Amino acid sequence: MSGLLGIAHFKFHEGKIEEFKRLSGKCRQIVQKHDTGTLRYDIFINAEQSEAIVVEEYVDAQALMDHSTHIGDELSAAIMATASVHGELLGELSDEFRAQLKGSPVQPFAPFLCLD
Repeated sequence: MSGLLGIAHFKFHEGKIEEFKRLSGKCRQIVQKHDTGTLRYDIFINAEQSEAIVVEEYVDAQALMDHSTHIGDELSAAIMATASVHGELLGELSDEFRAQLKGSPVQPFAPFLCLD
């Protein structure tokens, strides 16, 4: 597996769902316009509009880093301020990349292969 799959879970702070929707719309526009290595960027909101899940898929780690650059620190921080957030990043990551995730709400998971 060379690609990466990211799953982010958002539990909204009181009154922040509309702000999340607005900011997520900006993210989607940026992804569509600038991200060449993003294969998937889907946002799901529960019926109560209290939580969301964002599913992101990238061709490789460089594509994820490019995406982060395109979104920028300011927009990313604004989205993170709308909710309590945790997530998973699934795929093969370098030790450097894993080190960058330390202390973040994202937990890396490496592929596991069962051999008979």
